[in-house]
Amino acid sequence: MILVSAFYAVCDLPMNVYALIMFAEPYESGYYPAMFLSFFYICSNPFIYAVKFDPVKRVLVSRMPCKKTSVQPVESIEMTTRPTAAKLSGQENNN
Repeated sequence: MILVSAFYAVCDLPMNVYALIMFAEPYESGYYPAMFLSFFYICSNPFIYAVKFDPVKRVLVSRMPCKKTSVQPVESIEMTTRPTAAKLSGQENNN
């Protein structure tokens, strides 16, 4: 909620400052950038809430190519003896 509130304050502040300046002295060159930031907030607000939703967050994280997974192996194979040259060539040692 802090992120949404801060984003709103940053995007809506220029329009409020512009309205305050317009009452004091007409100044038209700042209208379009201020209006763009206000519309940008309106359009991006649903995406901010969607990214914070857990099912959406899981899908987005699974699509990241640089994601490091911590998958543990199910079983491990241990070799207790080293194979000798005779076993590797198919011959058995009969001692």
